[in-house]
Amino acid sequence: MSEYDIAPPPTRLSNSVQLRFAFSKDTGTVTKFMVQLEYWLDGDWQTVVRYDHDRDAEGGHDVTEEGLHRDLYREGVKYRVEEVTGPISANKGFELAEEDLKENVQEYIRRFERWLGVKDRSNL
Repeated sequence: MSEYDIAPPPTRLSNSVQLRFAFSKDTGTVTKFMVQLEYWLDGDWQTVVRYDHDRDAEGGHDVTEEGLHRDLYREGVKYRVEEVTGPISANKGFELAEEDLKENVQEYIRRFERWLGVKDRSNL
């Protein structure tokens, strides 16, 4: 995973669900970011959904050229990639990623629990 200049502690939404943010900026412009929804399962935080932008990383994504996409995870592995927008600024991509995860957290968590056969441990 990339190194970021700003990586505040995760925002806990319940005992078993949190949002993790990390980003770097240069003169007010986001240069790279990661926004991730996580679920506590089997003693570790599991990735549920991830957005990212890092044009310089090996295999990285550049939202200004490729558009914003959403990575869905299942059993610890990237399961599917969903295109969200066409090319946009990194600042706007970061904002949209955060909004999407906050607005759709219940949908993403319910699907994740269904995939893993977990019965409503999220308490959302």
